[in-house]
Amino acid sequence: MSFLNYYLTAILGVFLYMVIIFFIAKSKDKYSIVDIGWGPGFVLIAWITFLLESNFGIHSLLTTILITIWGMRLGVYLYVRNAGKPEDYRYVNMKKGWKTNIPTKAFFQVFMLQGFLMLLISYAIISVNYSSASDFGVLAFIGLILWIFGFLFESIGDMQLKKFVRNKKPGEVMKTGLWKYTRHPNYFGESVQWWGIFLISIESSKDFFTLITPVVITYLLLFVSGVPLLEKKYKDNPDFQEYASKTSIFFPWFPKR
Repeated sequence: MSFLNYYLTAILGVFLYMVIIFFIAKSKDKYSIVDIGWGPGFVLIAWITFLLESNFGIHSLLTTILITIWGMRLGVYLYVRNAGKPEDYRYVNMKKGWKTNIPTKAFFQVFMLQGFLMLLISYAIISVNYSSASDFGVLAFIGLILWIFGFLFESIGDMQLKKFVRNKKPGEVMKTGLWKYTRHPNYFGESVQWWGIFLISIESSKDFFTLITPVVITYLLLFVSGVPLLEKKYKDNPDFQEYASKTSIFFPWFPKR
């Protein structure tokens, strides 16, 4: 199978997956459900492309397992966090702005857009699963260590935040644990994981276009859908502004005194 046909199979899988997620969200009138489907969508891509090839090399097997662990943890975490709660404020504001033809606009501007980004970011996954390299070298080992570090950073940050939210007072800001060193430890950890996946992939595939994977996800987290939205949400919170003046926005560092 050519790489083009290989990629087209992944595109078809993602399209059908996002259509199903869309109809589930539409039936519940809760389009923020798409966020829960984000992580598992990458798992779907990983397994589709892994099973399409018969080489089952160590790089492709490892990448598929790592993506499965990350994607399912994220999906379950978001499902539990949002269960029984009203729709996320971002999607509420989107619907208010659209006013008419909301389902159609949501389908293309949210679900299909996220599907496109999912396929773009998954390039390294698809590339490593298509390759046939079997020797596990230093680059892949560094990638694995990076991924483990990022996964722990993201997971611990999420657990600390979950515990804090259960007991926080109105307007109170999380400032302890990993949140003492970066305002967005979960986003930082996620970015690091994808740089790890890139190193594993490039050692196997020798495809330098796989760089698009960590670059795109890091850009989105830093400048589009991650950090900016949360920073904007708390821009009128004086406690957060005081915290922000002392704490690194993304890369962990010691707080300013």
